[in-house]
Amino acid sequence: MKIRVGVFFGGESCEHEISCITGNQALHAIDADKYEVLPVYVAKNLDLYTGEALYDLSNYWSLEELIGKLDKITLVKDGNKVYVKKVHPKLFEAKPLTIDVAFLAMHGTNGEDGTLQGYMEMLKLPYTSSNVLGSAVGQDKAIMKTILAYNKIPMTDWFSFYGSEFEEDEETYIKKAAKVGYPLIIKPANLGSSIGIEVARDESEFVAKVRSALEYDLKVVVEHKIENLKEVNCSVLGTIEEPLTSPIEEVYKKKDEDILDFAGKYNPGNAKGGAKGTKGAKCPAKGGAKGSGGMANASRKVPADISEKMQKKVEDLSVKTFRALNAYGCVRIDYLIDLDTDKVYVNEINSIPGSLAFYLWQEDGMGFDVLCDHLIKNAIKRYRQKEKLTLSFDTNILSNFRRNN
Repeated sequence: MKIRVGVFFGGESCEHEISCITGNQALHAIDADKYEVLPVYVAKNLDLYTGEALYDLSNYWSLEELIGKLDKITLVKDGNKVYVKKVHPKLFEAKPLTIDVAFLAMHGTNGEDGTLQGYMEMLKLPYTSSNVLGSAVGQDKAIMKTILAYNKIPMTDWFSFYGSEFEEDEETYIKKAAKVGYPLIIKPANLGSSIGIEVARDESEFVAKVRSALEYDLKVVVEHKIENLKEVNCSVLGTIEEPLTSPIEEVYKKKDEDILDFAGKYNPGNAKGGAKGTKGAKCPAKGGAKGSGGMANASRKVPADISEKMQKKVEDLSVKTFRALNAYGCVRIDYLIDLDTDKVYVNEINSIPGSLAFYLWQEDGMGFDVLCDHLIKNAIKRYRQKEKLTLSFDTNILSNFRRNN
């Protein structure tokens, strides 16, 4: 009997559509000869759906019409099995499906931040991403940077604050901004895909763009912006005990833009890099809409145009960061190289990267199907290891408890 893999994607975050692309790519990449695949679409209101329509990305152009073609489901734990049941009684099947492994292709809030991972822990269902802790600290850039600083991992100068703190004492944060030095990058602490990120070059822009970032999150991260910059990324695959590093990519943005924005990451032709000498992996999804390559659409060069010494530095930092942040599965770690000083800084980790960074592993000869197989097997291995741990302690303490009225 084949292992049934539930591929979870969608969600309520700003990265909903990107997650749909990643999930669709995974649906087509997982080896059907080895696994039985079940798509699980998480709608923006967090209801769960499944159905054949989820395999074709053109169906996603209207999410309302898509949901009309799907069956609404719920997950039910019964003993040591997790069942997929249809919500409407008339649709209940005599023999409901089970899910053996959850393949998580979720991005952002309530998908990548530990929330969904906690749900999987409650269901006792093996899953492919970092655990609750690793996912949570990877999503919150302020907490992530605090941990990296403790581990002496290099980063650009930065600080963070809550919106309520800014409203109470705006002047304090204006002074901190001046001390770090303009230009500054302003980020919502818990978003990805460059959503809500802006550049401030003076005090008035700082105040305006902090307020803009606070429309997306309750907390903001402020970083010094490197002007003469090269951006490179490295994926790490596996476990803390046995991490593997991918080839390093160099990513491009438009010459007249300060950052690699959402459009540059996901819309082909919107960023520099169509030039000769750059590579972009093709989307492996069958039946997908044109331009549905997800993060694979970003303009890039693989391997990055960096020295062997810098390559080794990035690889070593990737393993150190992966371990420091309690990561697992397949992540992507983004770097900033200051071309004036030749120093490299960790920018952030993506605990479930867009397109699962398959395009980097392809450069090393690992197909997307092999990457998925690796993730599924590691999820099962981790689950079996955890099952051997002592998680409860039997006592008779409740028999001695008496409530005082």
